[in-house]
Amino acid sequence: MRRAAAARAAGARTAPTRRTAPVRRTALGLLAAALLAGCGTGTPGAAPEASATPATTAPSGGTAAPDPSGGTAAPDPSRSPAGRTPEGTLLVADFGADTVTFVDPGPDGSGRGGAPIASVKAGTAPYGLVVGEDGRAWVATAEGVAVVDTRQRTRLALIPYATESGPVTTGEYRGGGMGIAMAPDGGHVYVGVNVPGGDGAVEVIDTATREVTGTARVGMRPFDVDVSPDGREVYATDHDSFDVTAVDADTLATRRMEVAPYGTEGGLGSWLKPHYAVVRPSDGALLLPFEGERLAVLDPRTGRVAVERMTAKTHQHGAALAPDGTLLVVGTGPIGPDDEEPSLTVRAPDGTERIVPLDGPHEDVAVSKDGRTAYVTGGFTRDGHWNGITVVDLDDEKSEPVRLAAGNRPLGISVL
Repeated sequence: MRRAAAARAAGARTAPTRRTAPVRRTALGLLAAALLAGCGTGTPGAAPEASATPATTAPSGGTAAPDPSGGTAAPDPSRSPAGRTPEGTLLVADFGADTVTFVDPGPDGSGRGGAPIASVKAGTAPYGLVVGEDGRAWVATAEGVAVVDTRQRTRLALIPYATESGPVTTGEYRGGGMGIAMAPDGGHVYVGVNVPGGDGAVEVIDTATREVTGTARVGMRPFDVDVSPDGREVYATDHDSFDVTAVDADTLATRRMEVAPYGTEGGLGSWLKPHYAVVRPSDGALLLPFEGERLAVLDPRTGRVAVERMTAKTHQHGAALAPDGTLLVVGTGPIGPDDEEPSLTVRAPDGTERIVPLDGPHEDVAVSKDGRTAYVTGGFTRDGHWNGITVVDLDDEKSEPVRLAAGNRPLGISVL
């Protein structure tokens, strides 16, 4: 039944209206409501707290070899460069600690022989991050946006939110920053702020003054934030309200567009919600994967959604675009009896897909600047996370993914 429904949805074009869900979605909604855990529900405290495993917070201290089993690997000061951080270094947000970790990806970025080289204090439960051309990273934490000089590996500032999001806590449903993005000209950063139990906000930060200069109300739990290629609009992917909010970058006026290819039945108890999006440069469309079955293609000018078929058959989270337009989507693993195991979908611009199996749940993905390598973080917002990165060779389909221990429940990732 699930695969037949996916086939019927392929290529269908729908207006953003509320629709009745198929039987599969109703069953999964009941399962989600029963479990009261994970990304299916927005109930604060329903998910386990972030890992309490400590992370080394400076390049000083003992060394530790990478642990492919998923244990936390302390940064190795003998590998830490004395000057500027080398190009191609990976930066991950340690959701299970208060740090970001710099990771040597090994020769040619292959993951082999790589290891963490330093960690820097950021703030409580870091989630997403974005890095500007000037080498400064902007990290969404529970209490504010941390500014980190990635070249010298130091924190420069912590900018508090203007939006009241409750006590500073950890765990999947904590308040504070989630998705984060930068304007094409680097002048502003946009961060999605989760307000547990209510609508969230996108806050605008001036990168020169490091001050919040504006706030726009968006939907519930802004998992991801993206910016249009021309910088005129900002898009918040609102997980718990089944929609995307478009924010005018100049006036902060908003438009809400429903993106619910399975319908909205089940509300907070539904698993079938939008998580992450990417903006296609060629036409400005937003690509939002659902369940390894459906790719929602949102035209932000009209609010219309076209649905294309996907093949991984697994719950999906993080997404990224390679320079050639290849779409990379993280499959976190099954939420129903018909689902497949965790994977990385490699989807060519013509829609053909290659599915790369992953060992255990993962959360987000970044791609090397040459487009040849994908880096998938093992943090995951629910149970089953591990402390590392899976490295996937996108050119060699026969190569096995490499597991690289790094960070503490890493979620957001960027290639420096």
